[in-house]
Amino acid sequence: MATEWRVGAGAGADFTTLQAAFDAVAAGDSEPTTIHLEAGVYREKLNLSVGKTIHLVGEGALRTRIEWDDYAHKLHGDGAAYGTFRTPTFTIAADDTVLQDVTIANTAGPRSQVGQAIALAVTGQRFFGSGLRLLGHQDTLFTGGSGHQYFRDCDIEGDVDFIFGPATAVFERCQVKSLGRGYITAASTPKEVDIGYLFWQCCLTGVEPASVYLGRPWRPYASVIFVETDMGDHILPQGWDNWRDEHNQETARYFEFGSFGPGAANARRSVWAHAYALAELPQRWQLREVLKHSGIGGFS
Repeated sequence: MATEWRVGAGAGADFTTLQAAFDAVAAGDSEPTTIHLEAGVYREKLNLSVGKTIHLVGEGALRTRIEWDDYAHKLHGDGAAYGTFRTPTFTIAADDTVLQDVTIANTAGPRSQVGQAIALAVTGQRFFGSGLRLLGHQDTLFTGGSGHQYFRDCDIEGDVDFIFGPATAVFERCQVKSLGRGYITAASTPKEVDIGYLFWQCCLTGVEPASVYLGRPWRPYASVIFVETDMGDHILPQGWDNWRDEHNQETARYFEFGSFGPGAANARRSVWAHAYALAELPQRWQLREVLKHSGIGGFS
């Protein structure tokens, strides 16, 4: 039987903290546990462990907020720095997680002061997020592991490499905001994986003209595809960066199909990236085909 819980300060709440609710979920249940998160600000560092299946629903991303402030330059008691991957506000190692209508923020501050500071890190399989606000600066969203992830109608903001990692991730109708000079993506797609990031009918905005690259390859064979995406004037004409290694130009798989707006592909795009008319989009990169392949087509 499916379980439903409520988290919040209200009289009818089952838990006052979200981590307490996660801890109470039995690992290996065949049905997901639905957790309704009441409006409010939750100062928590969260970890959803392997084997626990949850469907978390907030009361709107502008009213329901989860935040923490760990950062890479922060020191442990023994004097060792946290590093990037101990910083997430919310870490999801579980499979089949669904998040809806919440904000997840890392409030540590600008990268120049704190370094990397992840808001959301997902390493589980078949993740689905809708109506999310993911807020940070450097490394806002880590798409980890070898699974497939799908973000629909989400707002994502940051400055340097703020969407990064090896997973296949689809972003449909998302608002992607650059807070300063930097790079939107730093994909590390494995060579044998056909699709890394697919941005479909998204909108890219920024605060400074000609200051942001669409991406740079964290590893060789990085794969990023933009389809029918509105690109603001903050996108640099060359579009892509090789991360100071010309060999990446031979392996990175960067494509645009039907981009529009002042930052869209033009004659000054990097010659080693590729821009085409929308009609030339290969069938294997059609959104529904990607979702079918990923096993999360039920959310399309």
